[in-house]
Amino acid sequence: MSSRIPAAGAISERRTHAERTAETRERVVAAVVETIADVGFTRATAAEIARRAGVTWGAVQHHFGDKDGILMAVLEESFDRFAAVLSDPPEAAVREDRVAHFVDRSWVHFSSPHYRSTFEILLNLPAETELPWQREMLSEWRRIWSRYFPESDPANQQTVELMLYAVSVLTGLATTQMLEGNPTRRRDRELGLLKDTLARELNPAGS
Repeated sequence: MSSRIPAAGAISERRTHAERTAETRERVVAAVVETIADVGFTRATAAEIARRAGVTWGAVQHHFGDKDGILMAVLEESFDRFAAVLSDPPEAAVREDRVAHFVDRSWVHFSSPHYRSTFEILLNLPAETELPWQREMLSEWRRIWSRYFPESDPANQQTVELMLYAVSVLTGLATTQMLEGNPTRRRDRELGLLKDTLARELNPAGS
């Protein structure tokens, strides 16, 4: 029998290498988010990203290929964070409670430095840039919506419009926050209006 079982030391070494690789990638992605949040997209140079990550630019290229590769990784990681924030819908039967949880948890993401970085990256991407994971992201968004609001049909046009409306309001509030430069100001009134609208439109028949 020609195949051999790797020695325990070799398995441990490979695992350690994989952990180091994951840690480096996390540090680079975090550095991109931090840099864009602090100085903006146009000043987020390769040198500044590498400096904040504590690695050489050569190491960054080894893991991501080029700056575009890093930006795509940041976009994917940002949506993964968003999905994680919304991964635990409440079991409450009352629709208003589920709506409140959905909006509050969504705002945790939209008001974060991660979303600000995502927003600036998307604004500055060339129009012809392909986002291969975009279809997967849309499917995940619909899955999240269905878990929170199983009474709605994510394939229904009215539901699609309501989902887009929710994203548009949250994006608009996040943009206003960026322009004001005051991330600590509470948005209770605006978020309350969104909650009222979703609760009403999810229950058009008054059931």
